[in-house]
Amino acid sequence: MTTSAIVLPDIFKGIALFTPGGDLIYCIDPDKQTHWHLNLCAALQSALGLPEPPHFLVPSFTATIDRWRDPYSHRIHTSAEVYPLVRRYQPLLNAIFATDDRAWFTVPWQEQSSNPTILETYRQQFPQLWQSHDLILRYQERPPTTSGISADSDYTNPSPKGYVLRLFVSGNNANTKHTLESIHQLLERELHHPYTLKVIDISKHPEQAESNHVSAIPTLVRVWPQPVKRIIGEFEDLPRVLQIIATA
Repeated sequence: MTTSAIVLPDIFKGIALFTPGGDLIYCIDPDKQTHWHLNLCAALQSALGLPEPPHFLVPSFTATIDRWRDPYSHRIHTSAEVYPLVRRYQPLLNAIFATDDRAWFTVPWQEQSSNPTILETYRQQFPQLWQSHDLILRYQERPPTTSGISADSDYTNPSPKGYVLRLFVSGNNANTKHTLESIHQLLERELHHPYTLKVIDISKHPEQAESNHVSAIPTLVRVWPQPVKRIIGEFEDLPRVLQIIATA
């Protein structure tokens, strides 16, 4: 398979979805709230003429990359993860996401979602997924110009509504860095919905802490959807944090 050279923004989220046969659809999302796994599944359905979106490929056949700028040091950080079934495609991932020879972190094996016996049950209904079409498809959020399918094609889907979050911290220190990394990894790996995260340093913007009724740090505020929710203190219990964010 081949793909043309691309110029990427400094900050973006990238998602790659492979098929058992080795085809690939991926997205590069500078806004980090436009493209999601469900969009790639729907686009893959259109590209290969599947009876329905192949959601069962997620997360076993996926890889994700997140690049963000530290609000204090202004350095760009990169987190890149790949699931065991597709880690052999790291050279291709480095090519499409322009990450040179980066070694991607392999997510631990998850028997409940990566069981080969379970995946094999879908082969009869989705035989195209086990065939190689030499496809590298890029999903982009803009109107399609043609109904045809070709390598590096563009696909569109309405963006799902998401979460508006504010993380209140104080100063640039080891605790702040740990909190930022933990929240970024949790949202990218587990939330599976669009979100925006604004980091607010209360030492520089005390008025925002007051207007958001923040009296301790770190505090994560879910502004939308309502009702507003606040998570106060250290975020070591990440499953609990995710539950509070996602619960209506």
